[in-house]
Amino acid sequence: MEVIAPGIRQIDTLLGGMDRMTAGFLIDGPQPALVETGSQSSVAAVTDALTAAGLGPNDLRWIIVTHIHLDHAGGVGDMAMAFPNATVVVHERGARHLLDPTRLIDSAARVYGPMLDGLYGRMHPVPEDRLVAAADGHRVDLGDGHLLTMVDSPGHAKHHHAVLDEQTGTLLVGDAVGVKLPDFGILRPATPPPDFDLEQATASLRRFAELRPELVVLTHYGPVDEPLATLSEAEAMLHEWVEVAERTMRESEEAGIDDVAAAFAAAFATAPADLPDEVREKFEVLNGAHSNAAGIVRYLSTRAAAAAAE
Repeated sequence: MEVIAPGIRQIDTLLGGMDRMTAGFLIDGPQPALVETGSQSSVAAVTDALTAAGLGPNDLRWIIVTHIHLDHAGGVGDMAMAFPNATVVVHERGARHLLDPTRLIDSAARVYGPMLDGLYGRMHPVPEDRLVAAADGHRVDLGDGHLLTMVDSPGHAKHHHAVLDEQTGTLLVGDAVGVKLPDFGILRPATPPPDFDLEQATASLRRFAELRPELVVLTHYGPVDEPLATLSEAEAMLHEWVEVAERTMRESEEAGIDDVAAAFAAAFATAPADLPDEVREKFEVLNGAHSNAAGIVRYLSTRAAAAAAE
């Protein structure tokens, strides 16, 4: 763990056994909160970190996930069992999948195949009486006037909200700003299918900027140096990636996801050559050109179909 702001400690969830890939955040207060559980494969690491911070099984009051993708929320059911006094807070559009994760896991299994259990694990359901389906602006009270506000921020996923710590001005943005791993050092977008939407994503970034956060923190991975500059960079980056995809598809009517992924690899920085193979492989799973291409191609195809129907 490391302190990233007063009363906020960042936990390395050790996704798939790899460090500095995915973070969780312990926010102190009379009723402390964990933001992001990490994957099911991360439960032991996160539980150990909370124990080291002095939290027993009955001490954690809130478990909040920015969205329901498995690297952020796969451990939520296990953590709810381990901390029976904790209430789980999730975006209102993701709540049904925490109650019954069957469809979510089936979809992930089709995407990741045998890698699913080794890298992410699966997800246990959360009891309905311990789940809050949060709308935009929902506040979580940690006690003594310390409030966390949920900020609806679709674009990466329709069930995504950021978490604003009003006391410190820290904004935990999940995947809405992108991915910047310490071993990589370059901000890249996170545009997976099926929900990526350019207009919603850029609107979310502008909303973040309007909040004037003191600190912007990525789940992948950690605080950024210049919050407002990074938000501007993220918006420009999204347009650049979509423009490359549009150009590739315009140049050939038969261009598909593989072609767009190849165009991304040629146009944008890839993982450094000195990264170990196992880290490179997991980085590509977490934020690979093919996943980004699949999301952007789906977005462009949906947009074109909607325009043709008008």
